[in-house]
Amino acid sequence: MLNYIVWDVNPEIFNIGSFSVRWYGLLFALGFLIGQRIILHIFRKEGLPEDWVDSLTLYMVLATVIGARVGHYIFYEYPMFFANPWRWFKDMLLPPYAGLASHGAAIGIFTGLYLFARAKKIHFFWITDRIVITVALAGCFIRLGNLMNSEIVGKATSVPWAFIFVNNTEFSPVPRHPSQLYEAISCFILCIVLYLIWRRYKTNLPQGLTTGIFMVVVFTLRFVYEFYKENQVTFEDQMTYNLGQLLSVPAVLFGLVGIFWAIRRHETNIFLNSAPQSVRQNESK
Repeated sequence: MLNYIVWDVNPEIFNIGSFSVRWYGLLFALGFLIGQRIILHIFRKEGLPEDWVDSLTLYMVLATVIGARVGHYIFYEYPMFFANPWRWFKDMLLPPYAGLASHGAAIGIFTGLYLFARAKKIHFFWITDRIVITVALAGCFIRLGNLMNSEIVGKATSVPWAFIFVNNTEFSPVPRHPSQLYEAISCFILCIVLYLIWRRYKTNLPQGLTTGIFMVVVFTLRFVYEFYKENQVTFEDQMTYNLGQLLSVPAVLFGLVGIFWAIRRHETNIFLNSAPQSVRQNESK
């Protein structure tokens, strides 16, 4: 008889009265904190003002959370909108914030980065090429958070590394694919690869290239991994391809177009025009 991994982890680290610290929240925050340090390192190496990192972090946190939350309700909870629009808006805006969609987060991140690039008068794909390094790392931490929550579980399987998710009440406690780990490991490897590409080429990197690579790899793997995961909502049970897979197709196409555009255009300038005086002074230090 195979010895499967019995996953019986408490999602709470500790609690004081009604206040609790959960693994998911800690890992979510760590993704941003470590990502901030990576971006600070990149800005220092490329001569950009370090104080930009704080505002960029704020853009990223708000864009990620808002995009993921709104995306979840638009993509996965739209039946509720037609049945009860008021409840749909209320549940989306008020805690507890139980649903987050990665495709919505991607849209939110790109929107936030567009606003940041416009405010700083830099090329949009210059900043996205650097941010995708940290987004890949954050994706790793978030999927580890899903694992600690025993959520987004895989389908039943007999592979020797299968997990039995004791604390998941949505599906039967049988051996299942640890789909959260599949995605976490993939995101971590992608983060390392993207960072090494940046370290090798830095400002000579064609803008849009690593963004395109990120989109193609992440969402191609997302399409594949969905075959090993249980559907998140019941209406997907009647679909040949679930919603996560359908939403991944345009994301992959966007990435392929981005790679082609980057290679053909080969834009490497950071700023839309000449660098501001404050930045030139920073570069001369």
